[in-house]
Amino acid sequence: MLEVFLLNAILVVYAVILIWIISLIIKDASIADVFWGLGIVLIAWNTFFMGEGYHGRKMLMLVLTNIWGIRLAGHIFWRNRGKGEDYRYREMRHRHGGKFWLISFFEVFLLQGFLMFIISLPVQIGQISAQPAVVTGLDIIGSMFWITGFLFEAVGDFQLARFLARPSPEGTVMNRGLWAYSRHPNYFGEACMWWGFFVIALSVPFGMVALVSPLTITFLLLRVSGVAMLERDLKQTNPKYDEYIRTTSAFIPWFPKRGRE
Repeated sequence: MLEVFLLNAILVVYAVILIWIISLIIKDASIADVFWGLGIVLIAWNTFFMGEGYHGRKMLMLVLTNIWGIRLAGHIFWRNRGKGEDYRYREMRHRHGGKFWLISFFEVFLLQGFLMFIISLPVQIGQISAQPAVVTGLDIIGSMFWITGFLFEAVGDFQLARFLARPSPEGTVMNRGLWAYSRHPNYFGEACMWWGFFVIALSVPFGMVALVSPLTITFLLLRVSGVAMLERDLKQTNPKYDEYIRTTSAFIPWFPKRGRE
């Protein structure tokens, strides 16, 4: 078991070094965002080939991870195409000047590699143990969580992309479809999928160790790089967003309050 974890960690380090070097060549650190899902897919494949777990559970974990990671990478690539480097990295580049090339390795790429390893723990642990060699109720429940999360993330991303692609009056807020029930249905879906992976991992011995994964991704989405950061920017640029905040659940989908325009 420890050998698989060690090799996955080494694989992640080599991968982020390669992506970092590419970012220096093209002068765009945004490729780190595209690589996020693909990096965890890479970990899933390596664990699949090295792990000695029950084949049915390994296949389940591998398929779900591939669907999640490839869709997410494709969505981010399509969303960012032709827009240049993300403003977060531009600000870092401006702030650090000539030292950005080195600082980006530690603060962007190496940090992302560490988080990829931690968050992918359910996918790793679930594929390593040979017992139980049957599909369990936890496998089924976890898969249902994952499906729910995937639908929220994929449909939410699609609805938002269509909204942004259409000309709208200045200050218009996306509050239709899933966005009528949650201000961030895609982030909710992302968290839900990783809770699903964790429940599947609970089927095997030491699966509880993987709890760090959904806790970490949920914290990041709510307090660091997701809801908190995005809403801070939206409140500054869109005066109608305050009304949306008052009437719509921030994360977990729920019926909107009265008073929305």
